[in-house]
Amino acid sequence: MKSYPYKRPNRPVALRVTSASLRLPDGTREPLHTSASSAHQRTVALGVAQRDDWVSARIGVTATLWAGADAEDAPWSELKVLAVLFDGETNVRTTFELRQDAPGSKEWSGTVEMFHDDHVGRATLTAQVVGTVDGVTGRALAETVDDWTVDVVADEPLDGLRLDVKQLAFAKSSREWLQAFTDAPWVVDASGRLPTVLVNTDVEGFTDLLGADSGGIEGKVHELLVAQMSTDVWTAVFHSALGDLEVESDGAPVFPTDWRGEVLREMLPDVVPGVHVADALRQVHRRRTGDAGWVELQTRVHFAAVRRAGARNALSGALRALQQLNRGDNA
Repeated sequence: MKSYPYKRPNRPVALRVTSASLRLPDGTREPLHTSASSAHQRTVALGVAQRDDWVSARIGVTATLWAGADAEDAPWSELKVLAVLFDGETNVRTTFELRQDAPGSKEWSGTVEMFHDDHVGRATLTAQVVGTVDGVTGRALAETVDDWTVDVVADEPLDGLRLDVKQLAFAKSSREWLQAFTDAPWVVDASGRLPTVLVNTDVEGFTDLLGADSGGIEGKVHELLVAQMSTDVWTAVFHSALGDLEVESDGAPVFPTDWRGEVLREMLPDVVPGVHVADALRQVHRRRTGDAGWVELQTRVHFAAVRRAGARNALSGALRALQQLNRGDNA
């Protein structure tokens, strides 16, 4: 651990990507869909645009500082919050200053401009806070612990939700509560530190199918099952994340700091499209705790879960495999 000859806050900086767009050769900008970035994987996949003639990418970012960062009695002053983009392959490092959203706000926002010719693969995006301490300017005060990756080539920021999967015989499980779910092939437990999928090994042949990795029909069915599991997980963890939100004195909900907060930031743009993620959280919280609107929102929650699980691609792959199999049987 590094030591510093001056006072520093013992708190990291949280960084998130809020938008992404490409500047094209004709000078126009092409906004990228929210699916181009994943808060869960902390990755931006610029290849989602399916084109390589773009000139630069503009990435909107917001850094969240600790409470009291700019307090008058703090041992530092003249804070600056910087977004830093570094590419280890090309050794290009660029720095962009962020601006405080409002006086007293913990959030500082801005944009990062990433030029296509300066990068060939993956670059790291971080945030740093510097300030004046004991009359010395430019002192390093805090930085992100979990950095982001900006991938120039990748067309998918998610490898699918990274599932913690455990296989158990529900009927004889030492977890007595599972015995009530013996008819279910799997259940999702979102009560722990991380969400877990519990697979019922009492379903004959099910675990063998889950382990299939061939390119045949078994492999496609495996992908379809994993997509369905992922859909269930995304839905379950979204509801779990909303279930016990802390609220400010004015009643505004606060994003959780663990995986629940990442899930909400990931899914809310599809659940309540077209608004800032903080406003989306307020709307969803109001509908869930109010008298109306919660049931109607479930279609969009399911849609957001299906997109992140990659269910459409998995279903298309299974259907193509079945069509090829049928053509072979009819030949």
